[in-house]
Amino acid sequence: MTDPIADFLTRLRNANRALLPMVDMPHSKLKESLARLLKQEGYLADCAVEGAPHKRLKLKLKFQGHKGVIAGLRRVSTPGLRRYTGADDIPRVLGGMGIAILSTPRGIMTGAQARKQHLGGEVLCYVW
Repeated sequence: MTDPIADFLTRLRNANRALLPMVDMPHSKLKESLARLLKQEGYLADCAVEGAPHKRLKLKLKFQGHKGVIAGLRRVSTPGLRRYTGADDIPRVLGGMGIAILSTPRGIMTGAQARKQHLGGEVLCYVW
């Protein structure tokens, strides 16, 4: 697999569209921090790491009626074309209704948090 973040987003998107309550995927520190950020922002109900020798990331999805809370996910920076932004040019997703997730020198954070701390970085994805 060349792009684990795209795989993470695709598994999340597919489970959300199929109205599955849980999604299971291989663990990495980056995926775990993305999941914790999505939980903190209210897009996921819960995230947990299970298993001793081979860790797995278990995500519990959030729903409103028969629709998922996550309306869309889009990968911005890819292995073939990295997208970086300065602190003054961080994009707003759907006029502030969604979030941009950035990888900054101080870790993974939302666009709003990065703007507040005046940090730029790699734009990983958009979630709305």
